[in-house]
Amino acid sequence: MKIVHVLSAALLPLALGGCALAPPGKTEAPVPPQWQAPLPHNGSLTDLSAWWREQGDPLLGQLVEAAQTASPNVATARSRIVQSRADRVAAGAALAPTLDAFGNVSRTNQQGTQALGTTSQGGLQSAWEIDLFGGLRATRNAAEERLAGANASWHDARVAVAAEVANQYYSLRSCEQLLAVARLDAASREDTARLTGLSADAGFQAPATAALARASAAEGKSRATLQRALCDIDIKTLVSLTAIDEPDLRARLLASTPVAPPGVTIAALPAQVLAQRPDVFIAEREVAAASFEVGSAQAQRYPRLSLQGSIGRANLRSGGDNNQFDTWSIGPLALTLPIFDGGRRSANVDAARARYDAAVVAYRASARRAVSEVEQALVNLSSAAERSVDAQVSLDGYRAAFRAAEDRYKNGLGSLLELEDARRTRLAAENAVVTLQRERSAASVALYRAAGGGWTATTN
Repeated sequence: MKIVHVLSAALLPLALGGCALAPPGKTEAPVPPQWQAPLPHNGSLTDLSAWWREQGDPLLGQLVEAAQTASPNVATARSRIVQSRADRVAAGAALAPTLDAFGNVSRTNQQGTQALGTTSQGGLQSAWEIDLFGGLRATRNAAEERLAGANASWHDARVAVAAEVANQYYSLRSCEQLLAVARLDAASREDTARLTGLSADAGFQAPATAALARASAAEGKSRATLQRALCDIDIKTLVSLTAIDEPDLRARLLASTPVAPPGVTIAALPAQVLAQRPDVFIAEREVAAASFEVGSAQAQRYPRLSLQGSIGRANLRSGGDNNQFDTWSIGPLALTLPIFDGGRRSANVDAARARYDAAVVAYRASARRAVSEVEQALVNLSSAAERSVDAQVSLDGYRAAFRAAEDRYKNGLGSLLELEDARRTRLAAENAVVTLQRERSAASVALYRAAGGGWTATTN
């Protein structure tokens, strides 16, 4: 009885200190109350998860799905889910007793006391560590948080691959538009060089003028050749991303009609968008996991209680006689009291707290980065839309000026230098319009990516 009283007195302070095992409180990310950049479509909220299938371009959806299937990043993220699920199962199993079967056979001969005999045994044995201070539960909870983060990481990888493929696809379509402009320009220069050559042969133009026209035609042809090479590079990049054979991909591109991406809607409040960001969710789960690991490290500084037991049957065969008997045991009930470890457990707690503090900083940084990325995408989208209107007005004017200069030159009323100057300004305006369309597409994809691609924490 005295021993019981002494043990109870020793454990009482430890039981009262169990409140110290509570993990740190929830950390809130700093979120501004509203966006500081203009919102498209008055900021209405939409689910972006099926955005690629809603673009009106079936080929884009096919390319995204193919790339997600072939992506090593998506495959790696999927393997992390399997690993995290296994870690959670292992952590949960540590809370329950273990049960193992055993069996053995031995043959002995003891001179003078017992004849030669064979002993065989079989049964079950169990062991259980009683989670007095919640250390094992904290480890299990940390594993569950990391599993949730691994699921979100898989979604994040898929969104990243989709955005990369869409950017490459829109880059290719813009390249094809620029190639069409370059080919028309090269054909126009070639026609001008032919007419100028005929005029020079007839003595109406100086040989230098004909040489200038030929140089301009060669320049246009070279530009078209370079643009075609850039488009081929874009196609080969898509082949690498999607694992689709190049002849098949080229056939699909020829059969498909490119469609400009529609406007992307976004939530009016930053907090709503942050709820759709897998990376922010992952950072938040890491904070929770690190918090539980602090509790687990603290629990290692307190006593550990374990219980063992077994049940079985034995058979002894000696001198032609068989003797069978059952065996069972409960115990030992073992209590381990940490006394001295050179500061190892205390250092583990400090390290766990440091990891928690680092996770909090990373979480807050990810939230700020998410808001910044959305803001930047909104600014780029708004700027590209406004400049597109002015660029189209400029293009219409430069086209009219070029046609007038071309007519004057063909009728002998204008110079080739005047025509070439009008051609350069028109070509620059043509390229500017296509480039702005590409910028708008890139900004739409960036906004989709920054908004988390419509991912939600309940998505599986």
